[in-house]
Amino acid sequence: MRVERIALSGWRNYDEETVTFSPDVNVICGANAQGKTNLLEAVYMLTGAHSFRTRFDKELIGFDCDWASVLADVNSGDRTQTVKLLFQRGQRRQVTVNGAKKPSAALAGLMTAVLFSPDDLSLIKDGAAARRRLMDNAICQLRPGYAALLADYNKLYENKTRILKDWREKPSLLTALDEFSDGLARCSARMIRYRASFAERLAAAAGPIHRDFSGGGEELGIAYKTVSTVLDPRAPAEEIYAQVCAHQAAHRQAELDAGQCLTGIHKDDLEVTVNGMPARNFASQGQARTAALGIKLAEREIFKAETGQYPVLLLDDVLSELDSTRQEFVLNRIGGGQTLITCCEDEDISRRTGGKVFTVRGGRIR
Repeated sequence: MRVERIALSGWRNYDEETVTFSPDVNVICGANAQGKTNLLEAVYMLTGAHSFRTRFDKELIGFDCDWASVLADVNSGDRTQTVKLLFQRGQRRQVTVNGAKKPSAALAGLMTAVLFSPDDLSLIKDGAAARRRLMDNAICQLRPGYAALLADYNKLYENKTRILKDWREKPSLLTALDEFSDGLARCSARMIRYRASFAERLAAAAGPIHRDFSGGGEELGIAYKTVSTVLDPRAPAEEIYAQVCAHQAAHRQAELDAGQCLTGIHKDDLEVTVNGMPARNFASQGQARTAALGIKLAEREIFKAETGQYPVLLLDDVLSELDSTRQEFVLNRIGGGQTLITCCEDEDISRRTGGKVFTVRGGRIR
């Protein structure tokens, strides 16, 4: 799986640029704020037309432009397809594959990518939202139906939150409260099963990687945590639905009193342990970084097992944040697929990887 060529028009700080990538390692170097991450963001957009940096399409369009486009040739399973993403101010994004209009969800599975940025090094010590985002971004690429469920859940959650916030001024809003709660429970039942399955696979893949990295001295554990009334997150959806409904019913009055949504899978988490101890509370900075590395590399292995091909690996200036031992550990495990690495200096990285080198300066790529 790889991106053969990408052309950017009006994208962030790029006017008109075209890049032909190597199928192996690509080193993208340049000073800060020149456009390196913007290029990786464009590549990541090919996985589902969603940015890892913003929710708003207008921020993807150059300041002096009315529209932006990403045009790419993507090779998957020895078949090359042309994907185009078009963003216009005040209009909905357009996605085409080989010239035919498609929903954004149609990109799921066409190309997969794993992103590793400096923020991910804080994955263990950060709050639950970071680990939920890890799950959601991965599952959306692997399971097209999950992206639609996630979008539905977010809309229902926003509506329920608005009712709980405003019902005192508009008591009539309460007539719709139970309907939105039921919709959330139905979405939750299906999403919990997806998340539990992914967490199980992540734990199985990350454990050996972490064990290898630590020289066999540490055991990494990953456990999925969801609504407390859900006894088995892999149970049939009907069973989980009933248990989520019970949790909602028990918290209904508390939500009305608080004016906010207190229960739901928007509070889910992955509990990460090192040698049986909660990593967020007890892991050293080095242990936390090692665990984060193991989890991201495990994500890559899951994609490989699922699709039969390594996903495109995007390393966004992450190597500069690692010591030499951890750098070598990552670089020794990136073979077999296409990798894009951004960095400020290219000499050492290109020498160690043998990668094709690009230099970015002011939105121009050489």
